[in-house]
Amino acid sequence: MPLRLALAGNPNSGKTTLFNELTGATARVGNWPGVTIDRKEGAVRGLGEAAVLVDLPGIYSLSPYTPEEVVSRNYLTQEAPDAIINIVDATNLARNLYLTTQLMELDIPVVIALNMSDEVEKKGDTVDSQALSGLLGVPVVAISALRGQGLKALMDATVAAAHAGRHGYNILDTSVLGPAINSVRGSLDAIGYPSAHFHAVKLLENDRLSIADPHLAGCLGTVLEAQQQAQAALPPGDSPESAIAALRYRWIAAYAQSLVIHSRPSMLRTASDAIDKWLTHPLLGIPLFLAFMFCMFHLTFSENLLGLGIPGPGVYLQGLMEVPISWLSGWLGGALAAGGASAWAQGLLIDGVIAGVGAVLSFVPQIMMLFLFLSLLEDSGYMARAAYIMDRALRRFGLSGRAFLPMLMGFGCSVPALLATRTLETEKTRRMTMLMIPYMSCGAKAPIWAIFAAALFPRQADVVVFGIYLLGILTAVVSALLFKRVLYKTAAAPLIIELPPYRLPKLKNSLLLMWQKLREYVVRAGTVILLATMAIWFLSSFTWGLTMVAAGSGQSILATIGNAIRWFFIPLGFASGPDGWKAAVAILTGLLAKEAVVSTLGVLYNPDVVGDALEGGTAQGALLAALAASFSPLAALSYMAFNLLSIPCMAAVAAMRAEMRSPRWTAVTLGVWVGTAWLVSFLIYNVGRLLGF
Repeated sequence: MPLRLALAGNPNSGKTTLFNELTGATARVGNWPGVTIDRKEGAVRGLGEAAVLVDLPGIYSLSPYTPEEVVSRNYLTQEAPDAIINIVDATNLARNLYLTTQLMELDIPVVIALNMSDEVEKKGDTVDSQALSGLLGVPVVAISALRGQGLKALMDATVAAAHAGRHGYNILDTSVLGPAINSVRGSLDAIGYPSAHFHAVKLLENDRLSIADPHLAGCLGTVLEAQQQAQAALPPGDSPESAIAALRYRWIAAYAQSLVIHSRPSMLRTASDAIDKWLTHPLLGIPLFLAFMFCMFHLTFSENLLGLGIPGPGVYLQGLMEVPISWLSGWLGGALAAGGASAWAQGLLIDGVIAGVGAVLSFVPQIMMLFLFLSLLEDSGYMARAAYIMDRALRRFGLSGRAFLPMLMGFGCSVPALLATRTLETEKTRRMTMLMIPYMSCGAKAPIWAIFAAALFPRQADVVVFGIYLLGILTAVVSALLFKRVLYKTAAAPLIIELPPYRLPKLKNSLLLMWQKLREYVVRAGTVILLATMAIWFLSSFTWGLTMVAAGSGQSILATIGNAIRWFFIPLGFASGPDGWKAAVAILTGLLAKEAVVSTLGVLYNPDVVGDALEGGTAQGALLAALAASFSPLAALSYMAFNLLSIPCMAAVAAMRAEMRSPRWTAVTLGVWVGTAWLVSFLIYNVGRLLGF
């Protein structure tokens, strides 16, 4: 059996970074609290024996007040790993040791990973790890997870500790509550209950999980007596629970603070504070956040970088990506024609696979650039500031900045963002946030913005794409106000968040995230999108009588389906005319995966890929020209808005349904998404027409 090692620590202490370094995994890394929502597992690399590392959610204590704390506590107490690696932020030693004092009570070997030791040294400070080890009675190893320093020594100490075993102890034994705790512990020892120190404290605190344990029913009489004994030893109005928390902090203050030796003022913290005067300013914070976002879109989508008349990096790389796709189209078309391939085979491979999947893959460089920029903002620590500055605005609409963190994750993918709502305070807040997450444009929607911006707004592509992202945020804010007044009449919970110091992003983390997203993108293109594209080609190339017609023909099976539903979209401006069914059908296929919208458009609006490629053009150019001829600018904006705000992919719907845990609210959420998308698209198109656009 491999060793099972648990990785536990406070939010933003570097757990996920350490997990990735030790396992080679690409778990999401972000310089803000709450990145890990559920536990992750991975095999430890380069160890002398087999070991599995379990990354637990970041928590501040093992008291069951939040879903994350329940996940971590249940794993540690019920599954009993062979050892715990307690990662401690050396720059915030006193705060991190509160959790450590609870972990020490478990009958599990503990090794302290003193992370960010390099940052402590940069400030001219030192932490006496040897004295800390003597104080806690467990190994303490100074490391830097970000730079990969000290990891071998950490794992050597962890393996040795796992084989040695350990019995927990309690720092509260000599306190005023010591007699009461020892009384309960004696009862637990008598029945052979594991981690008696830990559960004795929890029972004295009237902890609901411990009290509800049927194995402890015989000890509840002793617990009641101990609680009365503890209450008698405390000042009037105090409770054992609050007293235990105060005693822990008092012990930490008495011992831990002396372990940090300060040689000069903290220049790192001073620099962070100086930057925050601007980036978290009550008036300038949000404009600066929007400015950063616009710069990101300008570099990714602009065809006129800084007004210099040259394409931005994203557009330039996207143009390079078109070259092999067009070459493949031309070469394969010529080869099939020379080989006497049948018309349906040529149509399937060229008009179907190459046109559809190629339309999606051509935007890979721009999608990767977006993820790179977002990763750099996360690693630097700025995203935590974004939540902080948005808290002021969101509080007026019944939400806190804590809800903005899952919404920020929605810019990457709606599925983990929906799962991240588990960290929110109340069920009402969770449901309200889940309603708004799809309004944040996920990476799968980016090809839609890119292709329509390039086709209809080539000179203002960056502004249009930025506007789409901004539209999602504004729609979320307005929806929150309506939800607060109609559906969820609740006050916003206060935002309590640690602002981490600014750090230079680690290129390795950003590249790992980019690689993970690229792999997901290509896998989807090669599986879901490929199968969907082939099905779309078949349905658009054959009649109900299975007679082959030209791709995109109005006589096809798909045209019949599209014409049956396009009435719903006609008021939105993009489904009128003989080809209006094509836009409607693309919305339906987007339910499988949002990338399928572009692949569907590639099949239906661009059936002559081979001819264009052979004539020296590009498949992408032919598709852009077809879209420009079929959509007006207003219709294109309406179409983009509907895809932004409507039902996301089926994976996100499944995640939402599981998290809602209510068929009624699942149906309400789906209705709100479709209704909001229809209303906003209707207003964009019809108000735009009234204003003469």
